[in-house]
Amino acid sequence: MITNGFTYIAVLIFLAAILVWLQKYTKAKFFDFVPPIVLLYLLTMIFCTCKVWDLDATKPAYSALKNNILYAMIFLMLLRCDIRKILKLGPKMLGGFFAASFSIGLGFIITYALMHTALGAEAWKALGALCGSWMGGSGNMIAVQAAFDIGEADMAYALVVDSIDYSIWVMFLLWAINLAPKFNKWVKADTRVLDEVSKRLEEDAKANDKAITFIDIIFLLGLSLVISAVGQNFGTAVNGFAPWLDKATWTVLFVTVSGLVCAVTPIGKMAGTQELSNVMLYSVVALLASRASFLELTDAPIWIAAGFMILAIHGIIMVILAKIFKLDMFTCGVASLANIGGSASAPILAGAYSGSLVPVGVLMALMGYVIGTGGGILVANIMSMFV
Repeated sequence: MITNGFTYIAVLIFLAAILVWLQKYTKAKFFDFVPPIVLLYLLTMIFCTCKVWDLDATKPAYSALKNNILYAMIFLMLLRCDIRKILKLGPKMLGGFFAASFSIGLGFIITYALMHTALGAEAWKALGALCGSWMGGSGNMIAVQAAFDIGEADMAYALVVDSIDYSIWVMFLLWAINLAPKFNKWVKADTRVLDEVSKRLEEDAKANDKAITFIDIIFLLGLSLVISAVGQNFGTAVNGFAPWLDKATWTVLFVTVSGLVCAVTPIGKMAGTQELSNVMLYSVVALLASRASFLELTDAPIWIAAGFMILAIHGIIMVILAKIFKLDMFTCGVASLANIGGSASAPILAGAYSGSLVPVGVLMALMGYVIGTGGGILVANIMSMFV
């Protein structure tokens, strides 16, 4: 059993490294359906269940790192969210994205209203974190967890649903590509605008393809850590005279605004933001899952069923909206996965339609980072009314 804090951290990050390495060098199709970050959730929870490390002895190392890295990661992720580029997606694709976000939020609210007795009185918090993930990404999930101070045991349910239900949804959307011609004909969709936008975005991406340098990495690392530190001090100070939001929520707001502002400056064009933020994301996810044991998941089947109900409601609403607003299958599918899967899977689905459409998937996923945290907190507060 591991009792040393540094050894515990080293093992978690090495596990993440092995999974990412396996995806790159084996090129196994398995990873298209179950990304390394999902496997990291599951394997780390298995290690925790098997008591590979002592939870009490390693808690100081966990507490010292998790939130500090989390806020730095959120800042770095948002540096890629240049609002000016996102607006190039055009009204129909932006509408498709927000339709997906709205239907996901509604799915959570309806599901919790129907199943809150079985899920538990405090389940709205963990579901709010899951909603943050399904509107944005894993970083948003962890940000909502910090905002509501959700315990690791409760978060374990959200992680299991995020792993299992998400994987099934990815497989379904990849399968549905074959139905695109019939679907587009049924809704009378026009894809000419999509093709034009995709061409412009691809040209922009080629123009801004810079090599990562040591200077970029050390500057981004230092800046993100300073923003994390200043943000937490800001959250503590503001919470003293504005207690209607807690310290963590104020911190997340500060970091989010800082990231969006810096994204439209030369800092947002620096190479390495994606790579460095992913290192932090995998580290935080491993830390989070390392405190959750499968032995605590006695109600997991109910949560998994709730997750599928949320996805069913989301899917039905998207089909209805597609028929009304003539949204094509690509827009609906990538908008859905940009919310639920984030930047790890939306580009994969976009690329399955056409390689030239990958930039659309990337930008849609980046939009999720912007709205995911706020959306998760809002939906959680609405769900709390049913308790």
